[in-house]
Amino acid sequence: MMAIRRATAEDFGGIWPILSEVFARGDTYSFAPDTSEQEGFRLWMEAPLATYVAVEDGKIVGTYFMKPNQPGLGAHVANAGYAVSAAARGKGIGRALCEHSLNEARSLGFKALQFNFVVSTNTVAVELWQKCGFTIVGRLPKAFAHKEKGLVDAYVMYRWLG
Repeated sequence: MMAIRRATAEDFGGIWPILSEVFARGDTYSFAPDTSEQEGFRLWMEAPLATYVAVEDGKIVGTYFMKPNQPGLGAHVANAGYAVSAAARGKGIGRALCEHSLNEARSLGFKALQFNFVVSTNTVAVELWQKCGFTIVGRLPKAFAHKEKGLVDAYVMYRWLG
């Protein structure tokens, strides 16, 4: 049985191995592959409005953060980032995190959710976000320096929550 709940600072010990593995791959996030644990904590735990964890059998298997996409007059649109442990992929955790984030965004008063930088070669994520109701609203040509494939496009994806 998996549960999704708000993360605490103490949860970062379970979050960091997931993030460091995802960042090190250099194929989905623009964060540096050698991001330090301290910087990871700042990015994932301090900068966002809220951070959440998916817990299965007492172990953190996924996480996401949520924050306003822009300040002031753009603050009604949320932004989120997700990560699932390699061992837990393919079990529906990413979808569960996304669905949870849509509900949380609404409860926090957001009107939409926007992903600013979805790497085009991350087809699993692109397809998942589309199944969850997101639309590609923009393409950023050669905006991501993929660790193995070189310069690839990134998408801006958007979902109105009304």
